[in-house]
Amino acid sequence: MKFRTEVCPDDLQRIYEIVTSTGFFYEHEIAIAVELCQEHLTKGEKESGYSFIFAEDEATGKTLGYVCYGEIPCTRQRYDLYWIAVHAEAQRKGIGKRLLQEAERMVAAHGGEIIFIETNSRDQYEPTRRFYLSCGYTIVAEIKDFYDDGDNKVIYSRRLR
Repeated sequence: MKFRTEVCPDDLQRIYEIVTSTGFFYEHEIAIAVELCQEHLTKGEKESGYSFIFAEDEATGKTLGYVCYGEIPCTRQRYDLYWIAVHAEAQRKGIGKRLLQEAERMVAAHGGEIIFIETNSRDQYEPTRRFYLSCGYTIVAEIKDFYDDGDNKVIYSRRLR
């Protein structure tokens, strides 16, 4: 597996396919994932505020997963992890963990000190929540009924330095 940080127009379709394959996201959420990539392509990394890392199979060149992150405006060296997704066919092979570690490395290289991640409290997201905990993140807040009644926003963070 190799990582790629350059974003190209073909990534719009790749992100759509990856996020759709997981079965986790609503159509409007999938559209937002693609929109962040489009904004990066249109405005560039600095102006859009969105950075990407793609995990690719070295033999086939197929994109297996990706992560999107960015510095949080009006903060000092705080970053959000906006998206991390691995294609359903490539899950449970450590790709998500390696993508997260690479994002942490890149954030730290840019002086980032803390990464924040938010996710959903629905039962379907239990493996996602366990994943973040296993990667050293801690729950710092839970906002009740954020997404919908009974569907809370769970916020994790990890200090890199």
